[in-house]
Amino acid sequence: MNLTLYGYDDHWIAVDCGMMIRQDLPNSPLQVPNLDTPKALGIVPKALFITHGHEDHIGAVAWLWPMWNCPIYATPLAAGLLRLKFAEHQLSSAAIHVIEPGEALESGPFTLRYLLLTHSIPESCALIMMAGGYRVLHTGDWKLDPEPIIGTPISAALFKALAPVDLVVGDSTNAPMPGHSGSEGDVARALTKTLAKCQGRVVVSCFASNLARVLAIGRAAQKCGRRISLMGRSMERMVSVARGLGYMDDLPPLVPNHDLGYLPPDEVVIIATGSQGEPRAALQRLAQGRHPFVDLQPGDNVIFSAKAIPGNERPIEQLKKRLAHLGVNLYDEFNHPELHATGHPAQDELIKLYQWVRPKHLIPVHGEARHQQAHQTIAKQLGISAPLAPVNGDLICFDSHGLRCESRYPQPPCIVSQNSVVPHPGLEVHDANKARRGSLYLALPVTATDTGWARIGRLMLDATGASPLDEDSFNDWLDDQLEEIAAETLADLRQALQPRMVQWLAEHMQHLPDVHLQIMAAEMPEVIPLENAVNR
Repeated sequence: MNLTLYGYDDHWIAVDCGMMIRQDLPNSPLQVPNLDTPKALGIVPKALFITHGHEDHIGAVAWLWPMWNCPIYATPLAAGLLRLKFAEHQLSSAAIHVIEPGEALESGPFTLRYLLLTHSIPESCALIMMAGGYRVLHTGDWKLDPEPIIGTPISAALFKALAPVDLVVGDSTNAPMPGHSGSEGDVARALTKTLAKCQGRVVVSCFASNLARVLAIGRAAQKCGRRISLMGRSMERMVSVARGLGYMDDLPPLVPNHDLGYLPPDEVVIIATGSQGEPRAALQRLAQGRHPFVDLQPGDNVIFSAKAIPGNERPIEQLKKRLAHLGVNLYDEFNHPELHATGHPAQDELIKLYQWVRPKHLIPVHGEARHQQAHQTIAKQLGISAPLAPVNGDLICFDSHGLRCESRYPQPPCIVSQNSVVPHPGLEVHDANKARRGSLYLALPVTATDTGWARIGRLMLDATGASPLDEDSFNDWLDDQLEEIAAETLADLRQALQPRMVQWLAEHMQHLPDVHLQIMAAEMPEVIPLENAVNR
């Protein structure tokens, strides 16, 4: 959820404040960061700095900022999106200050500058922070895209001028991926080539926030003699904010959904939400024949210009089956991988950035444990000290002696329920004394298999005041259960696993603690060596 707190001389600032969707809970509620730890430690940030406008970086601001009531600094697009959220929550947006990329500002002992990067949303920025003689680069989400469609490529000279930095807090999302992440320019050309071959109506589904992709689809449609229409509220909202900032000036004129029926199918491209199989999104309504203005016909085309987020594989497969049943031609990441590019850096990009800024130390963040470990391997080959792969709740000290984890604070989940943030109660065991018998925090990473589910990597387990647990036996038991349970979604898996887990823990622990379980979707790792990528 990307809430990071930085402190120096008792002055604290926050960077980003996002949310996540809990796929393992009924109705997929939103989860936001738990502020109990900073509150207990007396930490109240004096300012909040936003690196970019993705939901996992701004989605919790309207929920949590009222506890801080501090200034918020964001680039124009992220600020516009935040103002919409504040209006929905009936909050004044007076605290939101627009910062242009390249601008510098101060907060107590911190001096910060926004540095423009490329990502899958415009105006994504890194932050270079200076305090007490230390220089820390917080990368945010980024990639090296020579042709980003919207905005300018990253300035190598700007980042080389920062060298050497003391510490990078860096994006690990694609650290196991060799080579380069790919360019939006290449995707735009592939879309044009694919649209030129299509006959009948074309629907392209992508993330609403990927404005460069939306613009590329619009341009490709225009080249092929087609009109475009947006379908989905999040898509319409994002494009509206971007147009107000001048980012979509050359997007072709939009056809309202209710006029699509008057156009011949081979003159239409619909840009729709729903690439992740979301039940209420536009593409799902089209697949189920429930859209009021459009009926897909045999020979129409649906392009998935997005990669499946882990955990969404089965809903996406169900969606594709519905579309195939309608006789629609499908283009996706498997049969046409050129129609999408990730927004995060692969190995060659990480290496190039670190050769520019020459960091002495690295904290690998984002992704799962294996992504952080791959990032540490790259750092080691470059001679960068990266001793820690932190988890949520770690308090890390950085000083002249390097990096060390001072303490680790478990983070019980906080769920948005009925417009308020409430603690999620964990596994129900109907025992009034359970909290007094300690707490057990479990994060279970799983991936969908052809037959069921499988555990990926290590079970993340943190016990506070609980009686001892044989982790090896528990892991073996979990693996057996995952093989047995037939469940379509993470929520179904949790519902089936929960009573079994309570029973097993009751039988194998002296006292049954308060159990907090989070089942997380993970990608199946590919075994790919670095192959001396540093020398490439």
